[in-house]
Amino acid sequence: MIKRIITTADAPAPIGPYNQAILVNENTLYTSGQIALNPKTMELVLDTIAIETKQVMENMKAVLKAADMTFDNVIKTSIFISNMDNFAAINTIYGSYFDEATAPARETVEVACLPKNVNVEISMIAIK
Repeated sequence: MIKRIITTADAPAPIGPYNQAILVNENTLYTSGQIALNPKTMELVLDTIAIETKQVMENMKAVLKAADMTFDNVIKTSIFISNMDNFAAINTIYGSYFDEATAPARETVEVACLPKNVNVEISMIAIK
């Protein structure tokens, strides 16, 4: 097995003992969860749930790009939200990054608390 660490300054730096993503055998990418941290300032972007979700997806876009991938490569996502009442707004932004006909498999779960008390965290698996 070949394991390569993926890092980019265009997504938030890890704030613990983990990496932004791991590329296995040069074709399978496992990302860490992304929250709405601005990668330049490391400040949270929490103006609205739509803006927060857009920041999460832009962070994920940067991680995918660092692995020479796009959202077209994503086969599975996990979405963790603090309040299921936000699902529709999150889903609208999230969905704008995918072609609905080829969108990845996904689960969305409500959790009691997320890092830094954010409202949404998303992780992905992608294949070249």
